[in-house]
Amino acid sequence: MGKNKYSIGVDYGTQSGRALLVDVATGREIATAVVPYKDGVIDEYLPGSRIKLGEDWALQNPDDYLDVLFTAVPQVLATANVDSDDVIGLGIDFTACTMLPVSKDGKALCQLPEYRDNPHAWVKLWKHHAAQEEANRLNEIAAARGEEFLARYGGKISSEWLIPKIWQILNEAPEIYAAADRFMEAADWVTMQMTDVDVRNSCTAGYKAIWHKRKGYPSPEFFKALDPRLENLVAEKLNSPILPIGDKAGELKAAMAAKMGLKPGTAISVANVDAHVSAPAVNVVEAGKMLMIMGTSICDILLGTAEKEVSGMCGVVEDGVVPGFYGYEAGQSAVGDIFEWFVENCVPADYTEEAGRRKISIHQLLEEKASGLKPGENGLIALDWWNGNRSVLVDVDLTGVLLGANLLTKPEEIYRALIEATAYGKNMIIETFREAGVAINQLYACGGLAEKNRMLMQIFADVTNMEIHVSASAQTPALGAAMFGAVAAGKAVGGYDSIFAAAAQMARIKEVYKPIAANVALYKKLYAEYKILHDYFGRGANDVMKRLKEIKRSVKGE
Repeated sequence: MGKNKYSIGVDYGTQSGRALLVDVATGREIATAVVPYKDGVIDEYLPGSRIKLGEDWALQNPDDYLDVLFTAVPQVLATANVDSDDVIGLGIDFTACTMLPVSKDGKALCQLPEYRDNPHAWVKLWKHHAAQEEANRLNEIAAARGEEFLARYGGKISSEWLIPKIWQILNEAPEIYAAADRFMEAADWVTMQMTDVDVRNSCTAGYKAIWHKRKGYPSPEFFKALDPRLENLVAEKLNSPILPIGDKAGELKAAMAAKMGLKPGTAISVANVDAHVSAPAVNVVEAGKMLMIMGTSICDILLGTAEKEVSGMCGVVEDGVVPGFYGYEAGQSAVGDIFEWFVENCVPADYTEEAGRRKISIHQLLEEKASGLKPGENGLIALDWWNGNRSVLVDVDLTGVLLGANLLTKPEEIYRALIEATAYGKNMIIETFREAGVAINQLYACGGLAEKNRMLMQIFADVTNMEIHVSASAQTPALGAAMFGAVAAGKAVGGYDSIFAAAAQMARIKEVYKPIAANVALYKKLYAEYKILHDYFGRGANDVMKRLKEIKRSVKGE
């Protein structure tokens, strides 16, 4: 019997990157290493300077991404005592759309001294929302022109996506636009650093850059209608070959192999999105299955057999998740982030002291206290829009609401209400897909929240009235990336020839949450109230949230 073969998945998250070493034959996770980004999320000042960023900015330092490769990959090899000769493939996944302007020789512009002090030369993280004006204008122009692509994205292109971010650079820093040889997803940029091969992955191109497998990008006439300076954007700055996920991007070049502790020539897969890459890792490889990737935000990935129009979906892409199916994406732009905001800003000292005495986290304490409450007992309802609404309203200018508080309201009651709000938001997404004729028969979950918060998972099962199958892996995106690395390597060297074959051997589920009938009935009543508030504040009856934002901007002089 031959030696075991391994694949590495590198998962680039919002705050850190992690490498996972996986046994290709079984999916068994051998070793993992997490490397926090030194500069984290850059949302106030550029690193090493007092250059202040505007409202809704979120940048990152691309050097942090390379640091993950040079630190985490050697670490997992050392921890597992695995010979680099036995590592057959590597794949990466990334938050998206996380993009950057790149020079002709493949450098990020912010890595060059002459551009380092310009915020637009840096990586724009997925949650950079400062291109909302450009997104609004793009949507107006596309609708007026009758552009057919709008329907594929639920009627709106998000400010988080590639084209609005590029247009913001052109509007606010035309010198950076001119200096950029191309605009790239960070996922493709990191893959290019490893291989010296410049390819775009079909996943981010389809979901985040308005590209269609059969129709390509929108026409030069459309881009000219946005801004005459954008007419030749695709030909001049988005012209790299687009390869489907599951393909091999290239092979690890010698200089990078030396720094990563791997063998030159190791197969590197086409990059992928953190959410989409997770689907095969929980065996979501057939129609009617929806995966929720649950962390700071939630991304929903659903497989279907036809291209349907669904209000507020983030996109539908042929072969976007696995070959042969239409992959739908939806999501919620703040979930874990909301709970984190609450514990950082709204928890009294005696709760923090109790958690410290008992050596548990403040989240664990609040979950324990909130678990004793029945649905509706807190007398509260909230809207989960602390970072805007991704699906189904696609509106980053919406903000949070908490209704029903009084002088007796306790922190754990608010904490539970915020969790319930995110579950109601999820049910709104599920209802919208079903009403559009896209079946959702089974729910799957992975990510930090699915791992850590049992109360949250039960609330989601009760609100949706569906069983939820939870991934056995604490690092599902990294496992999915490793699976695609094994597919890039191919069967001949011990990998797989398709992602379906890899999923059959490497994907795993650990537990199932079942809805509790009594809770389902109560949450049905509460969800009806949520829907009223959702439509009142979110569909134009009362735009108070947007008016408040305008007043805030005017007072701050922005």
